[in-house]
Amino acid sequence: MADTEHAPHILLIMTDQQRAGYTRGSGFPLDTMPFCDALAAEGCSFPGAYTTAPACVPARESLLTGRWPSAHRVTQNSNAAHAWYDKDLPQVLRAAGYRLSFAGKPHMHPGPDDFDYFAGPYFHAGGPQREREQQDFDEWLDYLDFGVATEPTPFPLRDQLPYRIVDDAIADLDASAGHQGPQFSWISFPEPHNPYQVPEPYFSLFAEEEIPERAHGPEVARAKGGHWAWLQELFEEKRPGYDDQWRRYRANYCGMLRLLDDQIRRLVEHARATLEGQILVIFVSDHGDYTGDFGLQRKGAGLPECLVRVPLFFSGAGVAGGQIRDEFVSIADLFPTLCELLEEPFPDGVQGRSLLPLLSGAPGPEAEFDSIYAESGFGGLMYGPSERPPLHFSYDGYSIDSLNSVTQSGRSRMLRRGDHKIVLHSNDTGELYDLSADPGEVTNLIDDPAYATVRHDLLWRLTQWMLRLQDELPRGTYTPKTSPHNWTMSAS
Repeated sequence: MADTEHAPHILLIMTDQQRAGYTRGSGFPLDTMPFCDALAAEGCSFPGAYTTAPACVPARESLLTGRWPSAHRVTQNSNAAHAWYDKDLPQVLRAAGYRLSFAGKPHMHPGPDDFDYFAGPYFHAGGPQREREQQDFDEWLDYLDFGVATEPTPFPLRDQLPYRIVDDAIADLDASAGHQGPQFSWISFPEPHNPYQVPEPYFSLFAEEEIPERAHGPEVARAKGGHWAWLQELFEEKRPGYDDQWRRYRANYCGMLRLLDDQIRRLVEHARATLEGQILVIFVSDHGDYTGDFGLQRKGAGLPECLVRVPLFFSGAGVAGGQIRDEFVSIADLFPTLCELLEEPFPDGVQGRSLLPLLSGAPGPEAEFDSIYAESGFGGLMYGPSERPPLHFSYDGYSIDSLNSVTQSGRSRMLRRGDHKIVLHSNDTGELYDLSADPGEVTNLIDDPAYATVRHDLLWRLTQWMLRLQDELPRGTYTPKTSPHNWTMSAS
C-alpha cells in the first residue's frame, strides 16, 4: 500500500450525458468549457476514451468495478443493486486510508453508508432542497419533462443543480479540513443530460445561428430502421415537430457546459485553497448525447460515436502535463489506474487496464491500445420498429422518460480499431463504418466486398475482446496468470 501521508487527494468529477469533442480544446468551434480545457492542457487527456455502455448505471458500475456490463451484470438502469464484483472503488480507497465523499447524482450500487459524507441524491428533476425557491425550481424541471426550454430558465443560478452540488462539496471540504489523511471527493453532476435548460447569461451565450451544422437529420434514423426508426418515430408521434428545435437544443446544451465549467472552476479552486498536499483531478462522463444528430435527442438506439465516446482527462498529482494521448481507453480503466497509483492490488475480476504508465508519459504498447470495445443491451430479442411493448409511461401524451425497454432489448457489441468500426447485433445483423470517410456512420459497409479484409480483421479482434472479458468470478482454487497493469493484449 502507498504511503497514506503522501497519497494525493482525488477529485473525481463526472458529468452525465456529455458528448466528447464539445469543447474548444477538443476541436469544437465554440468555447464551452475554458477552465476544463485548461485543466486538461495542464495534464493528460484521452480523445480516444469510450464508455463501456451508453447508459448511466451500466457505465457507472464499470467505473466502480473496472468491469464491463456483461461481467458486472448491470445492463440497464434499474438493477444497480445486482452488481457482481469482488471489491469496488470505495472499498479499495477506504483500505488505502481515504476519507470518502460523494455529492450529486448516484445511479450506482454504493449508497450513503459507503461514504463518510453523502449529499444527494440529485437527479434530473431536482435534489435536496433547503429553500422554497429550490422546490419551485425542481417542480419547474419536472414540468419540462426532459424537454427543451425555448426561453431562459426563470430561476437564478443558485437554484441550478450543479451550483447546489458544488455548495455541498465545498461545505464538506471545509468540514474535513482537519482530517488527517487523503480525501476522495466524487462530484457527480446530472447535467448536461436533459431537460435542456439554462438561465442567463448562459442561455444567450451561444446563439442558435452560431451552432455548428449537424452531421444529418431524422432521415438517417428512419433509413437505419430497427431501434433507430422506433425512437425517431416515437419522438415525432409524442412531440410533433420536435426536431425543429435542434439548434435551440444544441445552444442550451453548450450553455449547460459553460455553466458546469464555471461550477467546476469554483470547486477546484476551493479544493486547492483548502486541501493540503497534492490533488489529482479526474474528469469523465458516463456516456454521450446525440445532440440532434440522426434527428435524435438523449441516447437510446445503437452504439454511434456520439454516444460511446466520452471526455476524459487527468490533471495534477503524478501526471506529466501537456499530453494528448492517442490510445483507445475505457471508463473501466479508471479503477485499476487508481489501484496502481495507490499500490493496491487489482481485485479479482477487474478487466480494465491501468493507465498509470501513460499518465507519467511512458509509451503505451500498440497491441494493447489500438482498439476499444463497448456493449449495449440487456438480453432477449430485439424489438421491431412497429412493436409497442410496455413503457414506464403512456404512449399517449408528451412524456418520454425511459426508452430502454425497447431500444436496449437484445444485445449489441462494438469494436473500433483505427478509423474502422464494427457493430454486431443479436438479431443476426451488423454494421461496419469507415469513420475517416463517413464520420456520421451513415453508410453501412458490412456487406461491401471491398471491405472484406477489414471486416475479417475487426471480427477477429472483436472475438479476442469478448474472450478477454469473459468473467473470472467467482475464483476457485486455481489462480489465472496475470500481466502487469492488466495489459493483456501486449502480454500475448
